[in-house]
Amino acid sequence: LGFEIAFGEEISTVFVSEWDEFAQKTYKANFEDGFEIAGDITKIDEKNVPEFDICLAGFPCQAFSLAGQRKGFEDDYKGTCRGTLFLDVARICEYHKPKVIFCENVKGLVIHDRGRTFRIITKTFEDLGYKVFFKVLNSKNFGVPQNRERIYIVAFRNDIAPKEFVFPDSTDTKRLIDIRESDPVPSRYYLSDVYVETLRRHKARHEAKGNGFGYEIRDWNDIAGAIVCGGMGRERNLVIDDRQTDLTPTTHIKGEINKEGIRKMTPREWARLQGFPDSYKLILADTHLYKQFGNSVTVNVIEAIAKEIRRVLDGSINQGE
Repeated sequence: LGFEIAFGEEISTVFVSEWDEFAQKTYKANFEDGFEIAGDITKIDEKNVPEFDICLAGFPCQAFSLAGQRKGFEDDYKGTCRGTLFLDVARICEYHKPKVIFCENVKGLVIHDRGRTFRIITKTFEDLGYKVFFKVLNSKNFGVPQNRERIYIVAFRNDIAPKEFVFPDSTDTKRLIDIRESDPVPSRYYLSDVYVETLRRHKARHEAKGNGFGYEIRDWNDIAGAIVCGGMGRERNLVIDDRQTDLTPTTHIKGEINKEGIRKMTPREWARLQGFPDSYKLILADTHLYKQFGNSVTVNVIEAIAKEIRRVLDGSINQGE
């Protein structure tokens, strides 16, 4: 989406790999391609991938995340090593030699295993004939109210690589009030009084031990913490919204809906936190949507970097490439 906004009619998608069936459903609802989505990339022969100029690759960040166990290339997940999915990116790009390889990951990738993991990644690209540039950028500087630091890697094929690649500067800042639902939010997004009390006790226990874990209520004039897949992602980004007057529970909860107006953000608000336009269709149950937006990249940041990549590619064409 970010690249389509940046390049317009100049590019088209020729191949997509995604093994999660729910992510596939969201993709199909929002993008029309003339081909089927490919499944597990580890089982796809690189010769069966169509020719392409730009590779947009996200290899799972769980293997490198500051929050995870940081096993990196040794990380085993259901028999598949998530860390080495990066090697499938390298395998496909070695065969097709695209002009640009673009990757996003958690900022912990840089320091993982004392920098060894990141050195392996950059050296792999260099050995394939690419010049590598990277930078940690924060989504909060690109028009979404979310504190989300991620590393962005841009590798240009040596024959068209610039001497320097300038990552985009910050554009504009927004606050949570800018992405709030315009209408009162259904009561199902409001926490029960029993659950609020559970969260408070949980936080107090951790604070007593000197830990920083626990729920967090964000001010509408502030920004959200990084939204993540599952876990405390929703509880770390609670808000107070007293616009809903009908607090009759519509789901099975313990106790009553809290009287303080404490609620989770909605999936649409999470979509806005990641820069997705309101025209983006959300067709799945909330559980899947929270997971997908927590796993997603911030569209605004991708668009800003893509515009800089386009400048380089336009320059290389002008120079006769």
